[in-house]
Amino acid sequence: MSIFSGYTIGEWHQHLSLHASDAATILTDYLASLPSDDEAWIYRATPQQITDQLIPLLAQLHDDPHSLPLFGVPFAVKDNIDIAGWPTTAACPAFSYQAQRDASAVARLKAKGAIVIGKTNLDQFATGLVGVRSPYGAVKNSFDPRYVSGGSSAGSASLVARGLVPFALGTDTAGSGRVPAGFNNIVGLKPTKGWLSASGVVPACRLNDTLSVFALTVADAFLVATLAAGEDAADAYSRRDPACAPAALPPSPLLAIPDEVTFFGDAQAGAAWQAALSQLQALGVRFKTIDFTPFSQLAEQLYTGPWVAERTAAVGSMLDRPGEMDPTVHHIISQGKKFSAVDAWNAEYQRAELSRQINAALGEVDALLVPTSPTIHTLDEMQQEPVRFNSQFGTYTNFTNLADLAALALPAPFRADGLPAGITLIAPAWHDRALADFGQRWQQHLALAPGATARPLPATATPLPPSASHVRVAVVGAHLSGMPLNFQLTSRRAVWVEETTTAPCYRLFALPGGPVKKPGLMRADSDSGRAIVVELWDIPLARFGEFVAEVPAPLGIGSLTLADGRVVKGFICEGLALSNALDITASGGWRHWLATEGSR
Repeated sequence: MSIFSGYTIGEWHQHLSLHASDAATILTDYLASLPSDDEAWIYRATPQQITDQLIPLLAQLHDDPHSLPLFGVPFAVKDNIDIAGWPTTAACPAFSYQAQRDASAVARLKAKGAIVIGKTNLDQFATGLVGVRSPYGAVKNSFDPRYVSGGSSAGSASLVARGLVPFALGTDTAGSGRVPAGFNNIVGLKPTKGWLSASGVVPACRLNDTLSVFALTVADAFLVATLAAGEDAADAYSRRDPACAPAALPPSPLLAIPDEVTFFGDAQAGAAWQAALSQLQALGVRFKTIDFTPFSQLAEQLYTGPWVAERTAAVGSMLDRPGEMDPTVHHIISQGKKFSAVDAWNAEYQRAELSRQINAALGEVDALLVPTSPTIHTLDEMQQEPVRFNSQFGTYTNFTNLADLAALALPAPFRADGLPAGITLIAPAWHDRALADFGQRWQQHLALAPGATARPLPATATPLPPSASHVRVAVVGAHLSGMPLNFQLTSRRAVWVEETTTAPCYRLFALPGGPVKKPGLMRADSDSGRAIVVELWDIPLARFGEFVAEVPAPLGIGSLTLADGRVVKGFICEGLALSNALDITASGGWRHWLATEGSR
């Protein structure tokens, strides 16, 4: 086993940055040390291809190392995603072509220093949740080779689970970025549609496709998604984050769970689900049972309704060459020919209706919790029932993209037979960061060894990268938690971050008037000032203007310096208004002054 097995992004980055001049040799030797008969790979980089990626980065690393947070980090890419100069097969050799440019998301990751070392096996044309529908072989489960790995992003999940790469890209239309994560005890991040560009990706269902990220930890998965994301003019369905979603779930979130959870007779899966619920309750989670009917009805549409015709459109003339396609894949995609344009429009109307019901239900909770898959099957069982058992795997995944939701598949308590059994958090579009924040808390609470690596989970979670979609605001008085104006934050989906203090150069005053008592904060010199207690809140960028508009004179929003040197937005006060105000600086904070003097 290589010393690099199970390395996280941070560990790879640190090692390669320290040995930058030898990075090409280190990565080439590492790749050569891996077994050559591994069914998870379709194509592996040559030494020259690794060197060609690294050479342009060396000067940049020397001049501006912070611009390359992924320098030298190896990753793998599902083989329906383009890499310039490499073949793209979609697991169909007859379809293969030489890519002229990198997929947009890949280009963004390479620009941050990441190195593609290979392309991975998949269910042909990304059609399946099993990982066996490929001429390159069935990808086996990383815990028990008798079982499926899950698909269609089978190879990407397998490599991450075994610690061979710290992250890998997949795609997810019906659950292909989540089911393999659940079956292999890793994190599978299915981002909001359009957050990551699909330019350079062979489509399955173009309206419902998204790239996905596999990693050993939530922090690594979210970092990759953040660096790979961005609006792209080359993708007609690319979108810009409207910056309206919360940055985190509450400390004790309310999670919806289905009123009827089916496991198709798999008692071990049911027991693992109950164990996960118990652990979540120990973490402070509350549950609300909801009617799952609209979710199930929408899930059924993806393969049994006209939506399958999207797959028919995607493969085009390949359908005329059935001998060169996987027979199950050919059969499924051919079904699209039996639907009319009228059928397609009626299906869209039904999708919109069900999506509205689903999003209304999710509006009453913080997120939805489901088993990632209701069961698992062996490779032999899949040969007997290739369609029916595949459909079972999609019970809790197929509806997600149709309803425009974000999802995060997470490790969870194992089954009694030693196989993984994951859970998935689902929330409205653009709640990706909120899911990641809670997912990180959950992963640290459970503290399972990630993947099949047997390495301990890092004791301290890596912080999520700073959010460009939120503004951090320091509040000092009536907007503190539990105070009269705190609702002006919470009603705008702001979330509490921490209590801290300002730098020791501020003075605090109790302003006259009312009806709501308010303080005024003024910067002073270090001799007359002191540290003042504040709370930090993250408010969605799109709601920040509304919040500021409600701030009355003589208060305003400016920049505050905190005790640790950070500078954030926060409440300030016009100096003229303080001439008749009571100096309460000695109290150290508004809440303390109210408790001792302010109530007199």
